[in-house]
Amino acid sequence: MSSETHAQPELPDFDLIANLMVAEGVHVVSPSELHGLFSGHLAAGARLEPAVLLQGACDLMDIEALKHENSKVLLLDLYQQSLAMLEAPELIFELCVADEDQSLAQRAESLGQWCQGFLSGFGLYGKHTDKTLSREAKEALADLNQIAQVVAGVEEDDGSENDLMEVEEYVRMVVLMLFAECNKAEPPADNNSPQTTVH
Repeated sequence: MSSETHAQPELPDFDLIANLMVAEGVHVVSPSELHGLFSGHLAAGARLEPAVLLQGACDLMDIEALKHENSKVLLLDLYQQSLAMLEAPELIFELCVADEDQSLAQRAESLGQWCQGFLSGFGLYGKHTDKTLSREAKEALADLNQIAQVVAGVEEDDGSENDLMEVEEYVRMVVLMLFAECNKAEPPADNNSPQTTVH
């Protein structure tokens, strides 16, 4: 059992998800936006059953259903690994965005799409209007909204490269903060009744 506890969660490869979308005939959504959507669900405190999760992914991708079984497996893995990363104490959460092989403009666009997906996923649960959200959390959500619109059209130079990396790191920390705020452990019940399990 001990070997399992040391296995670090790892996101499926960006290109693998992109290939899945091509195989499914999806051309309107990027892997970044899909991962952002899943991360937004999780940060808001939602835990979706596989069927509900896959239907939500299909809705985003504007398709009736997934044609390939391995597509379902990959999307469920993306969701589970994202949750494991968010829950990990080492703050290892990653964004599934275009990597350094892509142009700066493509990577900036990918980050913007990720933020859009996250805000959609988070907003589905009414969390962005939640009166219990801290002022810091509300400001962070407003920042993500700005980032989603601003990162397009960056110039290719070293300064922009560093700026993009800083923005990406900021987004990552915002997500971890929102997850921590919206996923606090329930206080233990006073009586001896077992805790209900949320799936």
